[in-house]
Amino acid sequence: MKIKNEELRKLNNSELQSKLLELKKDLIKVNAQVAAGTVPENPGNVRNIKKTVARIYTILKEKEGKKSNP
Repeated sequence: MKIKNEELRKLNNSELQSKLLELKKDLIKVNAQVAAGTVPENPGNVRNIKKTVARIYTILKEKEGKKSNP
């Protein structure tokens, strides 16, 4: 599920937002499994999802900064 930075940087803002929404839904699903007491199928995937979400936020902020600077 890990997505490389190069792949993320090629996406436009709307694609990044949709990918972010998808990843957040996956994270909520996995967190619900943990809260219910079951073991997720791939516990290591939680870490990858969180890191990918952080990468997307970073890229969105970088793009926002480039637009504001002339």
